[in-house]
Amino acid sequence: MNRNLSTVVATLYLGLIGIANANAQPQAEINSAILEFRKQIQQEVQADKNEGSITIVILKGKQTLWSGAFGFSDFTNAVRADSSKIYRTGSISKTFTAFLMMQLVDEGTIQLNDPIEQYLPEIAALEGYSDSTKITFHHLASHTSGLIREPKMENAAAGPIAQWEEKVLASIPKTSFKSGMDQAYSYSNIGFGVLGLALSKAAAKPFMQLVEERIFKPLHMNNSFFIVPNSRMSDLAIGMQSNGMGQVYEAAAREHKGRGYKVPNGGIYSTPNDLMKFMNAIMGYDALLKPESLSAMQQSQTPEGNYGYGLSLFEDNEISTAGHGGSVAGYNCYMLFDKESQYGVILMRNYNRGKTNLGRVSRELIKKLKSQ
Repeated sequence: MNRNLSTVVATLYLGLIGIANANAQPQAEINSAILEFRKQIQQEVQADKNEGSITIVILKGKQTLWSGAFGFSDFTNAVRADSSKIYRTGSISKTFTAFLMMQLVDEGTIQLNDPIEQYLPEIAALEGYSDSTKITFHHLASHTSGLIREPKMENAAAGPIAQWEEKVLASIPKTSFKSGMDQAYSYSNIGFGVLGLALSKAAAKPFMQLVEERIFKPLHMNNSFFIVPNSRMSDLAIGMQSNGMGQVYEAAAREHKGRGYKVPNGGIYSTPNDLMKFMNAIMGYDALLKPESLSAMQQSQTPEGNYGYGLSLFEDNEISTAGHGGSVAGYNCYMLFDKESQYGVILMRNYNRGKTNLGRVSRELIKKLKSQ
């Protein structure tokens, strides 16, 4: 397909209403705020001109208000996006890791204030570690451990997924403290890598297996993976260059083979429809966690009040939301819900930068839905 023809195809497609799945309401019944939102996203995807996509699910509790997509999940093969296509979730993986942590708390395998070294003695090799820096599960899951964001180790975030645990262990001596524990919210990817490995050691089972058995399977998240099977690669949204006019992002393709230590903090693939099931579990519609554990995840655990356990928190005089964003090479996504009204939004995109600020438009839509 030459560039001129591809542009015509893309323009014709983006002029259409987004592809809606079987659960979506007929157009005449759709809330006016959703119609406006849908039109905005359609126009912004068209303006981005990189032949990628944004896929959307809007919900209230367990009810899907609308789901659909604009653009291509695989432009090269002319595959249009929809809410069943597979995207990388990036740091939304942290929410899964925190959810798993609370499951282990519920069953008594660990306690939030247990020192990590009780299960992962290798953590004592952290630069600056001492008796006064006994990092706990609470610290890692709330980003209050004081650890730096990334280890100071070359290629820590590269390498096959089968070797992620070795990469975490090798990264620990190359990781230092940015601040004291409990002093401030300090986002740490390596902190969540350590957390995932410590949970695995505590439960005496591989981390990925724990997530699959305890979260994916009971929630029937049949389209969520750490490694996308060959039989499902045709459903994978291809990561595109943000300003590339149909060019595949080579780093995105390379990272499908592994991202070094970044599994508990960025390794999950999923679909908008599957993430809706997970969001419902966080809302409390599925009994995978005790109510007090769900509440702890959604309550501030930081001095700044902006993060719970694996959930970013936002509050003003209109909404009080919990959710998480994610950004890795070729993919950007966001899931958010209002704790009071139970309105929720999931957005998944197979390019990194564009006119749509996923977090901002999600909050704006929820505010409009609540006000109507």
